[in-house]
Amino acid sequence: MQIKYETLGDIIKSARTKADITVEALAEKIGVSERYVYRIENEGKRPSYDILYKLIRELSILPDQIFFPEKQVADSEMESIIRMLYNCDARSMQIIKATIKAALDSQPKE
Repeated sequence: MQIKYETLGDIIKSARTKADITVEALAEKIGVSERYVYRIENEGKRPSYDILYKLIRELSILPDQIFFPEKQVADSEMESIIRMLYNCDARSMQIIKATIKAALDSQPKE
């Protein structure tokens, strides 16, 4: 029995939906047409390396999901947050650190 893994289009569409990004916004961010994104998601179009790289970065996709689909990757909240952190600039990281510190300080003491 052969196991069917998600297609690249399924992975991209799922990540885009989870990130709450429209096709139009994604196309603009990665520098392609909306039709091109639709073709990747729905028609099996294989993007160039440069576009695939931009998709992986923009949608915070774990490359293993694409290149090793046989590995069952649990997409936990923590992993999702960690992937998003890689896209933050220095100012955003300072804000995130301060927010986390405030959240930890506000927890009830045991």
